[in-house]
Amino acid sequence: MTSLRQRMLEDMQVRRLSPFTQRTYVETVARFARYFDRSPERLGPEQIRAYQVYLATERGLATGSLLVTVAALRFLYRVTLQKQWPFDDVIPAPKKPQSLPVVLSPREVVQFLDAVKPAKHLAILTTCYAAGLRVSEAIALTVSAIDSERMVLRIAKGKGQKDRYVMLSPKLLAVLRAWWKVQRPRHWLFPGERPEAPITRSAVQLACRIAARRARLAKAVTPHLLRHAFAVHLLEAGTDLRTIQLLLGHRSLQTTSRYLRVATTKVCSTASPLDLLPRPAPRRTQPVD
Repeated sequence: MTSLRQRMLEDMQVRRLSPFTQRTYVETVARFARYFDRSPERLGPEQIRAYQVYLATERGLATGSLLVTVAALRFLYRVTLQKQWPFDDVIPAPKKPQSLPVVLSPREVVQFLDAVKPAKHLAILTTCYAAGLRVSEAIALTVSAIDSERMVLRIAKGKGQKDRYVMLSPKLLAVLRAWWKVQRPRHWLFPGERPEAPITRSAVQLACRIAARRARLAKAVTPHLLRHAFAVHLLEAGTDLRTIQLLLGHRSLQTTSRYLRVATTKVCSTASPLDLLPRPAPRRTQPVD
């Protein structure tokens, strides 16, 4: 491990970035260095610009992937290398399109969960939907996170290293108890192939794809899509935005409010101003002589 990589890792650890973010940033910076076959310490704004052009034009990366590269390079040069650059100009971020998330209907959720095998995959994917968890939060659940007395799940160190509680529905509790009887996990609620480590993110994503094909759903189901469905279904059931924000662990209410654009019952139940106009007086017809 190079001294620069070690310093960057230490900087991320001090700031409590998640292990997934740390791995992603290190891999992103490594690809940047390999592209020029030089240490990032010897590269500057011109090389960064050339690399961004390469990713956007030749590689054709999606906006989300470009934003990850921007975040990693900004952290490297701003924090670890302590460059005093105008970063908005030197490492510009592409504008993220304001696209609406795809949402499963309640019937599609039932159809999807009915197709999930085996029991561990059914338990973790049901948890993603029933509690609105990010996949990183679901795989990090421990057995002790279940509080059946208060009917809550404790999410430890979610995004932004924040703890929060989410609801534990009676149906989800029954699913988790059934799963516990199958394997009787001791620490991780959803252990991986090695019991000392939790199930991997890629294993959960693969289980989603297999179940979606088995259920013959046209929508590409991901664990995050189940989180979207959780939020929209709560909103359509009348739950207020502030409560949904707390359950999802969003920092800003603005992030949660985008679900207002997806909740069809909210849209369809709103009366058009045309329907609110007073009924016009009947026109009198003139008698024809």
